[in-house]
Amino acid sequence: MQLYDDPALFRAYSQMDRSKYGLSAAGEWHQLQKLFPDVSGKAVLDIGCGYGWHSRYCLEQGAAYVLGIDASAKMIAEAEKKSRGLDIRYQVCALEDFDYPCEFYDFIISNLVLHYVDDLNRVFRDVYQALKPGGVFLFNIEHPTFTASPGQDWVYQSGKPAYWPVDRYFYPGQRETNFLDCSVKKYHHTLTQILGGMLDNGFMLEAVEEAMPSEEMAMELPDEMRRPMMLLVKGRKTE
Repeated sequence: MQLYDDPALFRAYSQMDRSKYGLSAAGEWHQLQKLFPDVSGKAVLDIGCGYGWHSRYCLEQGAAYVLGIDASAKMIAEAEKKSRGLDIRYQVCALEDFDYPCEFYDFIISNLVLHYVDDLNRVFRDVYQALKPGGVFLFNIEHPTFTASPGQDWVYQSGKPAYWPVDRYFYPGQRETNFLDCSVKKYHHTLTQILGGMLDNGFMLEAVEEAMPSEEMAMELPDEMRRPMMLLVKGRKTE
């Protein structure tokens, strides 16, 4: 069974603010949105589309063709429900299993899914193949200092977060963690693997940003300023 088809995990995920309220409730959106290219009249692929928030955003921005894929049938069903009446195609398919066409897409977006993938190089290679010359790949992945933390949690002292531990950083691979009170398997990738992998597969890096909470969120959740949770990367296929 695919991870997010687990009833308990999907039910817990559906209660997150980003699930209920969309992009405006995603802490990284104030940064990620600025990295989107002009998609007017363009072909867009959303890999690991989840509820389809980014697919719908691209359609609102004038994209001519939008396809969202996700390994979870529950996610795709929710995306289709929220996109009813809109010209967006959805497909239940793991991003590793997708048949990437040659030079078809102008823009490929991936949000918070690549840390569930073991072989990043394969993804980078497939995405590069599917992009037209000059096409853009934008992704948001859990930050290496976040995925290298045992259990992805703080070390607590007197009931308060004392520090964020980083261990076994240079040992990439599977990590067992607790997410929404469920046991979840993720993959740790070093910064060299992520950025070097993009360069090795032909991409020209245009932006690398560590996601920071907005000023308002930083005031409400000050601990989120103590370590990065996400890494935003934008690369372009050479002309």
